[in-house]
Amino acid sequence: MLATHTHIYKRHRPEHTLLYQLVEHHYPEFLEQLSRQVKSLPRHVEKEFEEFLKCGRLGHGFLRVVCDDCKHEKLLAFSCKKRGFCPRCGTRRMAESAKLLVDDVLHEYPVRQWVLSLPIPLRLLLARYPKYLSNIMQIIHRAIATDIIHRAGYLKKQANTGAVTYIQRFGSALNLNIHFHMLFLEGVITQECGQSKFKCIKAPNHNDMESLVNVISHRIAIYLEKAGLIQRNIDNTFLDLPMDDEDSLLPLQAASVNYRMAVGPDTGKKVFALQTLPAKDEQHYGQLAQINGFSLHAGVIADSHQANKLERLCRYIARPAISEQRLSLTNSGKVRYELKTPYSNGTTHVSFSPLDFVSKLAALVPPPRLNLTRFYGVFASNSHVRAEVTASQRGKNSPRLAEHLIDSDKPYHARSMSWAQRLKRVFNIDITQCEVCEKFNVKIIACITDASVINKILSYLEKQNLPETDNDSLMPPLRAPPDIATFSDYIIQHDFDFGA
Repeated sequence: MLATHTHIYKRHRPEHTLLYQLVEHHYPEFLEQLSRQVKSLPRHVEKEFEEFLKCGRLGHGFLRVVCDDCKHEKLLAFSCKKRGFCPRCGTRRMAESAKLLVDDVLHEYPVRQWVLSLPIPLRLLLARYPKYLSNIMQIIHRAIATDIIHRAGYLKKQANTGAVTYIQRFGSALNLNIHFHMLFLEGVITQECGQSKFKCIKAPNHNDMESLVNVISHRIAIYLEKAGLIQRNIDNTFLDLPMDDEDSLLPLQAASVNYRMAVGPDTGKKVFALQTLPAKDEQHYGQLAQINGFSLHAGVIADSHQANKLERLCRYIARPAISEQRLSLTNSGKVRYELKTPYSNGTTHVSFSPLDFVSKLAALVPPPRLNLTRFYGVFASNSHVRAEVTASQRGKNSPRLAEHLIDSDKPYHARSMSWAQRLKRVFNIDITQCEVCEKFNVKIIACITDASVINKILSYLEKQNLPETDNDSLMPPLRAPPDIATFSDYIIQHDFDFGA
């Protein structure tokens, strides 16, 4: 449960973060280098960088909020609301998604997380041709749903299950890694006497996992082969087919997928890695199976009474691509990023040149109009039982549909969280509480977007030396390397393969 005491809001200044400064200083240089090669980024990637540099900056617009009691006023900068690599917008989206799933969709059901990783060639293939993602996800969902239904003792016509899938495009080393986090019901929904009933099942064993990953890999291979996108050799491994390079994004994606440098004098070489832990053998256990580069894991479950664990799980799978806390700059000017979980070979950090770091960010930007969250089975929008099995009772045959249409002027859909609600949910900060009188009476009085008005207000605040425009914040402290004899002995241009 969230604490009852809330924290006072203090404006975040992105211009003082290391990530922002790296993009601000090196993104123009990156574009210039591409232009010398007569290349350019796709417009949606350029817009991602442009909006990121405006995110949280008062100079690009803000809201004026004032306390009705003490008349204390402050400014709230606009956010970019992008899906690529902005940590702030990604965190807000994570909070909203987790709330929706816990409160409205997965309420009071046991849920198991299934994670499917793909072979490296298929990651690049799906990054280049995202229109095939929907059919591949349908193949994966049907295979797992059929296995759950059969283990429950039913046929597909007699029962159904549900899942929420997040398409994650990033790995822990800032590499492009398209994989799927799926929250499946740990059981099935049946119709008995006109009512929906839930029946729980036992956890899958290792044989179930091996059978599933074999079925999934075989069906995906058949589908992509029929679509003319891949070829398979005698060992049932994947061979790359030529892909037309319509823009400069494909080489950046290919380098990111294969853990290689995309720009600079060392283009094509493996990224630098820091090994600070001894290598260890990978352990294969019950809910893990691997075949031909496919990896399926299902070892995490949140029971029906574990709402807090379920929310943590939902936040984990919906988390942003980059953690600013794990980002640092070395004394030699290299960008170092700490892995969330060390690899089995002992790798704990990866290192990039600033330009190569910008190229890794560009490779992570999803194409426009690609839905990264999908609902299947009983949770799908066209499911006839969705209204019965979800707490929100939204969907076809919803008893609340007519009531919503009559009593509300707003369209009938899930109401998104406000910015204030997101802050309170994820950071326990209540923006409606005044930081001076501590009363909950703060309201918006104006939305400032005109450049001349923005400049006048900020110039006045700067002359008055008010805290809204102070510049006394410092960059994040550099992360020192571990206590080792010689740092260069551990920075290696490795020949081993990274983990998924």
